Amino acid sequence: MIRADLAAIAHWISPGANVLDLGCGDGQLLTYLQQAKQVSGYGIEIEPERVVASIRNGVNVLQMNLETGLSGFDDHSFDTVILSQTLQAMRQTEAILRDMLRVGREGIVTFPNFGYWKNRVQVLTGTMPKSEAMPYEWYDTPNIHLCTLADFEGLCRTIGARVIERIVISPEGRRVNAFPNLLGSLAIYRIRA
Repeated sequence: MIRADLAAIAHWISPGANVLDLGCGDGQLLTYLQQAKQVSGYGIEIEPERVVASIRNGVNVLQMNLETGLSGFDDHSFDTVILSQTLQAMRQTEAILRDMLRVGREGIVTFPNFGYWKNRVQVLTGTMPKSEAMPYEWYDTPNIHLCTLADFEGLCRTIGARVIERIVISPEGRRVNAFPNLLGSLAIYRIRA
């Protein structure tokens, strides 16, 4: 069974598209897109063990640090650039969003929603949130820029990106339509410059 977030991303990808997956991890998303949508493209990953895992999964992967930008790629060289559950770990959040929209005709960004009600309750009880979407302790988390749906949409306005579509899902993988900033644990955005 494919994860709900990967299925939502795949829904927005045209068959045969040229895709760049930033922070591709073990290549699970690109592997799925290659099988389901016959896409071509590359993953970018910094962690050596994840690069090896991507290669084992049949993904073309480049080992590089996203924080240095995407200057090696021409404008609009990809149909879609994906930043799946990586945004919150980036130091240069604004720069990477601008660069992904320069390199791709459109972008797909997913991130854990800090505004999810269970996260809010944990903060109210005096502790930093820990959940399936944010499984780390406060002292060892790679997450440095947590945000809510409203925060991300504000950033999109700041950089001149248009939100084309948004899907918010619950921890169980169901779509959340009512009160998404409160009831959704994971946000999935489709954006364009």
